[in-house]
Amino acid sequence: MIWLRVHPEQLVPGCIITEQVLGRTRHPIIDENTVINEKHIHVLKHFQIPAVEVSNKLVSGSPFIPQHVNEQPIDTKPQNQRKHTTSFEALYLDAVASYKKMFTKWQGGSPVDIYQIRKIMTPLLEHLKNISLDLFLLHKFSSKRDYFYHHGIAISLLSAHLAKKIGYEKDWMQVGIAAILADCGMARVSENWLVKETKLTVEEYNEIKKHPTLSYRMIEDIPSVTKEMKLAVLQHHERIDGSGYPLGTQDEKIHPFAKIIAVSDTYHAMTSERIYRTRQSPFKVMEEMLRVKYQKYDYSILQKFIDTLMYYTIGTRVLLSNGKEAYIIFVDQNAPTRPTVRLMDNDEIVNLDEKRSIFIENIINN
Repeated sequence: MIWLRVHPEQLVPGCIITEQVLGRTRHPIIDENTVINEKHIHVLKHFQIPAVEVSNKLVSGSPFIPQHVNEQPIDTKPQNQRKHTTSFEALYLDAVASYKKMFTKWQGGSPVDIYQIRKIMTPLLEHLKNISLDLFLLHKFSSKRDYFYHHGIAISLLSAHLAKKIGYEKDWMQVGIAAILADCGMARVSENWLVKETKLTVEEYNEIKKHPTLSYRMIEDIPSVTKEMKLAVLQHHERIDGSGYPLGTQDEKIHPFAKIIAVSDTYHAMTSERIYRTRQSPFKVMEEMLRVKYQKYDYSILQKFIDTLMYYTIGTRVLLSNGKEAYIIFVDQNAPTRPTVRLMDNDEIVNLDEKRSIFIENIINN
C-alpha cells in the first residue's frame, strides 16, 4: 500500500489520515487513522496546514486519486518505511480484559502476580509517547457496568504520564505500576459494591475506605515492589489537608507518587460514567478540582496535569453547553478550563472566561 502526501485542498470525505497532523505550535489537530469529513478539511484550511499524509484508499476501499491543486507535488512513501505499531485502543482494551481476569483471581484469594501486571502494562506504558489527547479521554471507553476495570488501567496510564511530565525520568513506570496496584485491595471487600445499582450507604462507604490498607497488605511482601510504590498504594486516597483515608495523613507526609495517583484517580473517576452518576466534561472536572486545589491536592502536580491536558486541546472540536460546536484556538494559563473558541457555524470567536454562562460540555474526539 502507498501513502500519499497531499494538500488539504486535495482531500475528499472518506480519506484516511495516516499520520497525526500537528499545528504550527506542535499541538495535535487531527489524530492518526481519522476518517476525513468536510469539517476536518475546513479545520486543516483554517490552520493553514501545508500537507497531510493519507492512505491511497478511501474508507470505502476505493482508490484515492487526488486532483492536483496549483501543481502541488504528491509524495509517496512505501508501507515498509513506516513503523507498524499495535493500535493503542487495542492494547488498552486487552489490558482492561486482563485486569478483570486478574481481579477475579484476587477475589478468589490468589496473590498479586507482579510479573503478570508488568507484562500487561509495559506495552501500554511504552505507547504513551505516541498518544496525546486520547489519554485524557479514556473515560469514553468505559460504561457504568465495567467502570472499575477501566479505572485501574486508566489511572495507571495517567499517573505514569504525569510522573514523566513532572520529571521522573527513571521512576515514571513505577508510578504507573503502583497506580494499577492501588485498588487490588477492593478484591478483599464485599462484592456487593461491584453490582450495587444505587449510591453506597455510609456503612458500605466506610467498608470501601479500607481498601488502601488491604491493597498495601497484598503487596507488602513482594520484593520487586519498592517502598515508594507501597507508600503510594497505601496513601493514594490521602489528601493535603488530612481529610483523606485510611490514616488522615497530611501534606508533607504523603509520598509524591501518592499525590500523582490522587490527581489521576480523581480525574478519571469524575469524568467516567458511574452507576449512580453520569460522566462529566474534563473541563468541568478540572474546574471542580481547582476549587479545592490547596486543600485536597498538591497544587504543582495538579497544575502540571491541567497544563498537559490543555496543551493537547488546542485545535480540538468541542460541544458547548448551548449546543453549539466550536474549536479551541487559545488557552489562557490563568483560566485554563475556560479557553477561547471559534464557533463552527459562523466563525465567531468567544472567550469562555468572559461568557461564564457557557461552558464546554464535551470534547469531540475526531
